Amino acid sequence: METVKAKIKQLSAEYASELIEIRRHLHQYPELSFQEFATSKYLQDKLKSWGLSIDSIWIETAFTVVIDSGQEGATIGLRADLDALPIIEQTGASYQSKNEGIMHACGHDVHAASLMGVAKILNETKADWKGKVVLIFQAAEEKLPGGASLMIKEGLLEKYKIDRMIAQHVYPEMEVGKVGFRSGMYMASADEIYLTVKGKGGHAALPHKNVDSILIAANILTKLQQISSRIAPPTVPTVLSFGKIEGLGATNVIPDIVKIEGTLRTMDENWRAVYHKRIEEICIAEATSMGGGCEVDIRKGYPFLTNDEETTRVSKKAAVDFLGEAKVEDLALRMTAEDFAYFSQQLPVCFYRLGVGNEKKGIIHSVHHPKFDIDEKALEIAPALMSYITIQQLKDLQNN
Repeated sequence: METVKAKIKQLSAEYASELIEIRRHLHQYPELSFQEFATSKYLQDKLKSWGLSIDSIWIETAFTVVIDSGQEGATIGLRADLDALPIIEQTGASYQSKNEGIMHACGHDVHAASLMGVAKILNETKADWKGKVVLIFQAAEEKLPGGASLMIKEGLLEKYKIDRMIAQHVYPEMEVGKVGFRSGMYMASADEIYLTVKGKGGHAALPHKNVDSILIAANILTKLQQISSRIAPPTVPTVLSFGKIEGLGATNVIPDIVKIEGTLRTMDENWRAVYHKRIEEICIAEATSMGGGCEVDIRKGYPFLTNDEETTRVSKKAAVDFLGEAKVEDLALRMTAEDFAYFSQQLPVCFYRLGVGNEKKGIIHSVHHPKFDIDEKALEIAPALMSYITIQQLKDLQNN
């Protein structure tokens, strides 16, 4: 395995400048979820120029490539996402977005460029491993219902019979050169909550003639927070937050309607369903008790993401072997969400973090920030490590 490790590192170093060019091209021409037509074509054309074939097209802008070693073995799926965010970029970089109001602020350009590198490396090292690898260039990670869920519905997992799946995500809070892993529960489910509180508006100086929608909304918010503190199991991470309240009254006007928007995050699918029911019950009961009403719209988002113990163990061990123990860290739970969670609910996965930060270079901004950027040294590390992890996963499955 030392020979293949050295070969991977050499190939990754050779390909790094080309992968940086690919990443910068993608960064300059970002596209929103379900609209990644130019992105998809650019990557497909590049892969074909390397002698690789596109196996299937999914949900119009997603596609898969199969690399077959020609030797019998397991099948590993590797996923990268393609879409960008509706953010105005403020990095001032030479490769800053040319598509106004759209930015690769979550690093999907990095994920895609890295998987392109993996394609080259694994294709060059087919004699060193057994089995198949499915490269999944996924559309629409950022927008409900999520490209992962739609690809699953279209039969991705049935077609390829994938045994394990791997994905990585940029992590600007972590120094470039490092990676992070966590086994078990890692990221939360994410639901959107929309409440429409209905009262009877009127003059604020005549409260007895009104049904105060503002007061009803305040009471509802207070009551809902008690679910997290007094009803939710203390062993299940749960967050209920509201970020928008709109009551278009005035200093002396109570409005008819108050609109509230928020998010629910948790890490247990059974509790999640109970929580949805309790939110609706509390909102309606509280509003009714004060003479008003409340419409509750809960839009179910991504499930929680859980990393398979064995798949994560093998991945982390491979990372320690490849990068050194000092470069591999343990991750804390995150209440953010990721549509790769759909895959984690269907088969063993490992979703790990790729350090891309560099404080000395001022690369310190988090994802979804208009000044987000990466230390491009990560594009030499990322494809090499993912390739090595993939080969180790295939070897582990062969031995078990």
